[in-house]
Amino acid sequence: MDTVFKGEHLLPGQIGQFFIVLSFGAALLSFISYYFATTEDAGKNASSWQRMGRIGFYINSISILGMGTCLFYVIYNHYFEYHYAWAYTSRSLPVYYIVSGFWNGQEGGFLLWTFWQAVLGNILIRRAKSWERPVMTVVAFSQVVLATMVLGVEILGTRIGSSPFLLLRKALEAPIFQNPDYLSFIKDGQGMNPSLQNYWMIIHPPTLFLGFASIVVPFAYAVAGLWQKRYKEWVAPAIPYALFAGMILGTGVIMGSFWAYESLNFDGFWAWDPVENASIFPWITMVAALHVLIVFKNTGHSYFTATFLVLISFVLVWYSSFLSRSGILGDTSVHSFTDNGMFWQLVIGVLIFLVPSIVLLVVRRKQMPITKKDEDTYSREFWMFVGSVFLGLSCFHLLVVTSVPVWNAMFGTKIAPPSDVIKHYNVIQSSFAFVVTILTGFTQFLKYKKTDVTRFFITTGLYLLFGALITALVVYATGVYKLNAVFILVMWGSVYSVVANAKILADAFKGQFKLAGSAVAHIGFGLLLIGALIAAGTRSIISINNTGEGFSPEFAKEQNPRENILVYLNQPQKMGDYTVTYIGDSISTPNIFFKVDYKKMDANGKVTNEFVLKPKALINKGQMSASPDTRHYLFHDMYTHITMFYPVPSALKGEAEQNGADGHDEANDDKNYDAPVSHEVAPGDTIRYRDGYILLKGLNKEAKVQSIPLTDSDVAIGANLEIVTNGKKYEAVPVYMIKNGNVFDFARKVDDAGLKLRFSKVIPENKKVEIMVYQQPESKKKFIVMKAIQFPYINFFWSGTIIMVIGFFMSILRRKKELKVV
Repeated sequence: MDTVFKGEHLLPGQIGQFFIVLSFGAALLSFISYYFATTEDAGKNASSWQRMGRIGFYINSISILGMGTCLFYVIYNHYFEYHYAWAYTSRSLPVYYIVSGFWNGQEGGFLLWTFWQAVLGNILIRRAKSWERPVMTVVAFSQVVLATMVLGVEILGTRIGSSPFLLLRKALEAPIFQNPDYLSFIKDGQGMNPSLQNYWMIIHPPTLFLGFASIVVPFAYAVAGLWQKRYKEWVAPAIPYALFAGMILGTGVIMGSFWAYESLNFDGFWAWDPVENASIFPWITMVAALHVLIVFKNTGHSYFTATFLVLISFVLVWYSSFLSRSGILGDTSVHSFTDNGMFWQLVIGVLIFLVPSIVLLVVRRKQMPITKKDEDTYSREFWMFVGSVFLGLSCFHLLVVTSVPVWNAMFGTKIAPPSDVIKHYNVIQSSFAFVVTILTGFTQFLKYKKTDVTRFFITTGLYLLFGALITALVVYATGVYKLNAVFILVMWGSVYSVVANAKILADAFKGQFKLAGSAVAHIGFGLLLIGALIAAGTRSIISINNTGEGFSPEFAKEQNPRENILVYLNQPQKMGDYTVTYIGDSISTPNIFFKVDYKKMDANGKVTNEFVLKPKALINKGQMSASPDTRHYLFHDMYTHITMFYPVPSALKGEAEQNGADGHDEANDDKNYDAPVSHEVAPGDTIRYRDGYILLKGLNKEAKVQSIPLTDSDVAIGANLEIVTNGKKYEAVPVYMIKNGNVFDFARKVDDAGLKLRFSKVIPENKKVEIMVYQQPESKKKFIVMKAIQFPYINFFWSGTIIMVIGFFMSILRRKKELKVV
């Protein structure tokens, strides 16, 4: 007899699973129908197959919306009987993080991807016109493959895909699931990874997946062109979509660097993490493809290269997905998912697009358009082709090194990645960047097919010289000259690209507006590289530790103790040009926010600049995850994050720890302090202690203690104490009480000063009272260990990104206008 489990909400999962199966079937129907519409009804204006293909795709789109609605319903209502809701969310998450929990796991990521492809497919149905049938055949097929990734069914003992509606009791094996009432023991979900609890994660993944999905459109046009032997016709309509894909995917990647900068403790915006690298594979090849597509459109040259780069871009989208989702990068990346049993299905996903692409290129090789006339050395198309080749080589290098775990798994080797992988990537990729930036500058002075060589050399030489002069000033002023020579070359190339394209932009305003988009995009790319070079290459660690304190062997494994300083609560600490003070903290479960006051003073001790940063830490499953806080200036950022703190507030400890802590009595609490020191004082007297002094301002003979009623024969006296430490003042009123003939005293703690104060005795003959002072030992005082970094001129990086995206958008508008004319 089947067990009846109590409290489960099965209906939303059953509806969601129905929509998954329906989406797969509808996508398959659409693919088959569009295929026959292309092959059987070729040349016919009206096609029943085409109508069937549209209906199938519409049903697929509606099914995807249904899936998403059901999954969000499950997550939002905290139905932890579903593995996805339990694994990636919790009750404490605010609504906006519950929304981002939708794409927190692999299944949600695939749903997001297939949703964007559905949106793009519906746009193509309306706008592709004569290309609809073959292009939608490819898009519908891609929807079929994506649907299998979330299908979650077993066929002949093999599981196909992973469903987001899988029940927890079916995903995990544990004795608890033998209990029909197991849900009564599951009070909450595991929660979201601390590093993902950032507002950038609400918008970064949707943007990135829209970029990935967008690449299917130029891919579909290229496949359709080869398939239908319409070799030249597909290029013009594909270019706007390729520009859109490059713009959105580039934006998504940079949003990821924003997230890393503001949420992770990577000490910057790019760490050459393997999953980061994988995300830019298709972007690099798509940008290269764009340039060669434009070359072919204007000159008829480089058709094979343009087609190959478009096809490989979408294959690389799938390869990037394989790298991040298969678990193969588990030991080398902080971003990758663990293997959930889909390794070989992801491999098939790559091959199912790679193999047909290769077959089409080989079969149609001899029929492809070839221009017999060689490209002129001083033509724009020749150097645009060269630039695209270097972009391809850049991607190839990234792919080979990032894929070391793949090569080891394939060939049984034990190849190790470079010992200093960041330096390796920086130097080699900078070499490619230098060539590309130089080319983005001087190709703008070239014409298609034929150029006035003399004028070209004069113009190029002048701007190269002008760029070199500016570069000399920049590298000297910023300290870039201290870096590897290749970085100085990249700076020169970037500055040259900016000034050369600024000249082209100026010409555009004089009437050659069609060149404006590329000039703006190139200016943005140059500024992006300038900002990255200066910010990453000349960043300075301000939190230099000269005490020799190593904190702990475990700490030294993760951090460099020399770059982290210890700051006790309310004790100012000199740090470079600043004086920093840990002035307190606040808790917004599960986060603790640390308040760090920064002061910069002139020679006379006058404060010239003061601000408070609030870096946060989150304790999750016993592990600390820190998120930095940053002070933004026009020309630099001050970046701070916590690397250690003590003690862990009870609100963030486990329940058992809290229960234990609550049971402490007064005697046990005294153990947290040094032996008390008694002082006999009269009002107006001062008590000196290690970190300051205490002033007895007076006695309050009408003191009250909450919830303790007093009769006329009872006495309660409060000692009004003012504590002064490290320039701060605190008030405390310990109470001495005589009730029913018995003597009591009620201590008061001043945690920020590390004190506990007791009013222990009244000495009437001396008109004095006894105050007992308990001080926390240094080892018990609250402290933080923090790292502070200054990133100079990083706004060039962010502004360059925005300008580059604007350039892409301007180019899209231009190409759409040209397409309408055609």
